Amino acid sequence: MLEKKFVERKLRGASVKVQFYEQVDERLLKFAVIIARTNGKYVFCRHRDRETLEIPGGHRELGEEIFDTAQRELYEETGAVEFEMKPICVYSVISEEEFCGQETFGMLYYADVFEFENELHSEIEEIAVMDGLPEKWTYPAIQPKLIQEAGRRGYL
Repeated sequence: MLEKKFVERKLRGASVKVQFYEQVDERLLKFAVIIARTNGKYVFCRHRDRETLEIPGGHRELGEEIFDTAQRELYEETGAVEFEMKPICVYSVISEEEFCGQETFGMLYYADVFEFENELHSEIEEIAVMDGLPEKWTYPAIQPKLIQEAGRRGYL
């Protein structure tokens, strides 16, 4: 663990801590989140059961490499079929409301998307391609900090 940065926010009354690392044991990585851009604009997605936007990403499947998780989730949640993806860093979240307060780890990626399918095939209702960041986030105590860290590291 070369670097560790702490960020705390309140989410529904519970403390949420987001931390960043250069690396952790690969087996600890449970999520992949992808900050995607196309033609210089951000790509966000909206789950069909929500009215808020989020960065594409999701859970790692059993036996799946974390990079494969990122590629799969980017495709499933945005329809991206042609893209270049790079790892940014490891992040972790500690929340009183999630995972019994245990620290959970994910890998943060950056992707330039060059082509999308015409139709989405998952639980995602729509994608939003935007110049800036959304006002209504699904994960307001976490995802803006991921974007901030990506910018700090020179990806945005």
